[in-house]
Amino acid sequence: MYTAIRASNLSKEYTIGTAPEKYRTLRDSIAGILKAPARLLPSSVARSRSNHIWALKDVSFDVGRGQVLGVIGRNGAGKSTLLKILSRVTEPTRGEVELKGRVGSLLEVGTGFHPELTGRENIFLNGAILGMKRAEIEKKFDEIVDFSGVAQFIDTPVKRYSSGMYLRLAFAVAAHLEPEILVVDEVLAVGDAEFQRKCLGKMDDVAHEGRTVLFVSHNMSAILQLTQESILLEKGQLVRRGPSTEVVDHYLSAGFSQSGERRWEADEVPADAAPFTPVALRVRAPNGKVVDTVRSTDPITLEIEYTLTKPITGLRVGIYLMTMRGELIFTTFDTDEPAMFEQFGERAAGHYVSRCTIPVDTLNEGRYAIGVNASSFRVKRYFHDERALGFNVDPTGAPGMHWPEQRLGMVRPRLDWTIQEV
Repeated sequence: MYTAIRASNLSKEYTIGTAPEKYRTLRDSIAGILKAPARLLPSSVARSRSNHIWALKDVSFDVGRGQVLGVIGRNGAGKSTLLKILSRVTEPTRGEVELKGRVGSLLEVGTGFHPELTGRENIFLNGAILGMKRAEIEKKFDEIVDFSGVAQFIDTPVKRYSSGMYLRLAFAVAAHLEPEILVVDEVLAVGDAEFQRKCLGKMDDVAHEGRTVLFVSHNMSAILQLTQESILLEKGQLVRRGPSTEVVDHYLSAGFSQSGERRWEADEVPADAAPFTPVALRVRAPNGKVVDTVRSTDPITLEIEYTLTKPITGLRVGIYLMTMRGELIFTTFDTDEPAMFEQFGERAAGHYVSRCTIPVDTLNEGRYAIGVNASSFRVKRYFHDERALGFNVDPTGAPGMHWPEQRLGMVRPRLDWTIQEV
């Protein structure tokens, strides 16, 4: 089989504890040159605060032309770093990658667009980067704009776009300019349901056209729908490759506590989570005991224990409830109610527990996953663990149990029915 991507012993080392490099103007670059001698002076303070971390370690794989490969793993596993290397956004510390064909990429929102240019100008810029002629880009232009739904703002600088508009245009550009290799990182993380459906449909079309696709997602249903084969990354290393069904099942069954409680060790919490530190996530039965299995006919209490070393303004702590295949059921935060948000507008330093209760007769039989998020809206995400804990729901006593059949769906509500002869 013709190989479109060949990665050999890819490794990427980052230095943490240093300030991230910001967008540099010409003035910044000139000033940097003048200050260069000063930067050569030893700085024991700077070195002592810096640590090294391997985001990728000796990752090797091949992808055939026309193949759609899924890339899955927990946050921090190295997925985005791998895609950045393949997209030539960053260089590997060690190893090499061979790409045969033009690469179109959709990484995190903001990658690949110049904020000062309009949507129209960025479309032509991206096409030129791919080596396309202006006539080729013009032939695709209307299709790109129509798919993105931002026609009204196409001559507006993209720095004024919302994150959803930005993503829609970025995906439209990446998918329609016909690169031989398409690299997509969590395209379903932003955007409404209709746009997500369009994205999945377009990626399916791209795959059937014989182009190579690397697809990262936390949505296991999307992975299973779009890919036949996947790789699993853990702590920067490739630990499994095989049919997507097998890799997904292995990923979903690994790493979950069977005790109904998840406690975070110090090395599992990123340094930039400060001043927020997660302590534990628990599932409790009505009697207050921590359990792994709950009955659907009982209320289910979920609690997050955490500490704050400093006050945080606008903090919201919440959960994502998902099926084990990553299908989102609901999202909820501890300050969703305006009265709670007003009361805890500034959360003082201290030790906290945020609790919520899932009402009786809500969930259907099965196993579910809980994700945790702590953030200040549009300010900062302090901590995120999308697959922190799993638990089982026992349907004993649930509606319809007198029929020996599987009841489809994620929820199993007890509804008030009436029967009236007319």
